[in-house]
Amino acid sequence: MDGATDQSRPHGSWREEATNLVRRGFAPCEAPDAIERLVAALGNDPLSLVILFLSPHTPLQAFLKTAKHRFGDAQVVGCTTAGELGAQGYTEGEIVAIGFPAAHFAATTLLIDDLNDIRAQERITQMIQNRNALATVHPDWRSEFAFLMVDGLSLREDALTNELALGLGPVPLFGGSAGDGEDFGQTHLIYQDATHDNAAVLVQVRSNCPVRVFKADHFQPTDARMVVTCADPAKRLVREINAEPAAREYARILGKDPEQLSTFTFAAHPVVVRIGDQTHVRAIQRVADNGDLVFFSAIDEGMVLTLAESDDMVAHLDRELAALSETTAPDMILGCDCLLRRIEATQKQIATGISEVLSRHNVVGFSTYGEQLNSMHVNQTFTGVAFYPPAPS
Repeated sequence: MDGATDQSRPHGSWREEATNLVRRGFAPCEAPDAIERLVAALGNDPLSLVILFLSPHTPLQAFLKTAKHRFGDAQVVGCTTAGELGAQGYTEGEIVAIGFPAAHFAATTLLIDDLNDIRAQERITQMIQNRNALATVHPDWRSEFAFLMVDGLSLREDALTNELALGLGPVPLFGGSAGDGEDFGQTHLIYQDATHDNAAVLVQVRSNCPVRVFKADHFQPTDARMVVTCADPAKRLVREINAEPAAREYARILGKDPEQLSTFTFAAHPVVVRIGDQTHVRAIQRVADNGDLVFFSAIDEGMVLTLAESDDMVAHLDRELAALSETTAPDMILGCDCLLRRIEATQKQIATGISEVLSRHNVVGFSTYGEQLNSMHVNQTFTGVAFYPPAPS
């Protein structure tokens, strides 16, 4: 499995039944009693952290007003979604709540309130201080990870992850970009009792539960390559490929009519870049009116793009998640799944199969406008963290 972190890989041959170490709750986003349902589902044990993934149809201000102080002393963060990963897999119109009991998890949260002014050195200093503080309070807890939620319309995810990487040290980071369904209009970050736009929230966690951060995508590179010869990296625009108009050349390589390029075309035929010994998806969002290609992540002149073809999505996801149970079954998996994966699954009429796999492997989370892994912003990828029961004392 790509991106697995050796330092946090669970070990040992012991197994035990699922203990529900990480609490989870689900409620229809417009239900008058949504907060009561979530609070009841997360239980009475003190929580250090609550993460909320909210359908963009959630009446946010009313919900946050009702939710104030309802999770005890827990830090409360979250974001709007491009769909939710609920109890039965893919779902929409829900609020997903994940609660981390203080008996097993300690967390600090950091709001980056303006992505146009990241103030990298200040943030890195805060990250290091937060990590040291968690280690001081819980020196015997050895598992660590960082979780990042960021405005999925900011065009700043690449810069943010690259800057924050310097403060991570050996701690693996994963995350997802906040969404707005398939509307791409407005996304929101939740930090404590307020909403924030053009912002990000970083969560740093220390635990006595083994964890494993990972990424997976179901694409294999082909022999078809292309070179970006004219681009506007700040706007994620590619104007020319192989010195030809970008959309027209991409369509030619696919053997398709440029006028027929669609979201499904891009989901089914992404391009990848090779970094080191791994490939990472650089997904295309749409064709601009002038024929430029608009990407979901950073792109630059001189970059070599390789056309990729899809593996069996259901079987691939099942294999990747099953690999997380080789020695011990996870208690739960927190997942960030790209919207383009959901679109592809829907178009291929395999969404039910994907949902069954997600449910069977205890995955909860959200569909995203992009994913983060360590220093990189990627697309059409599944990133996540698996939580395992602590070893018997």
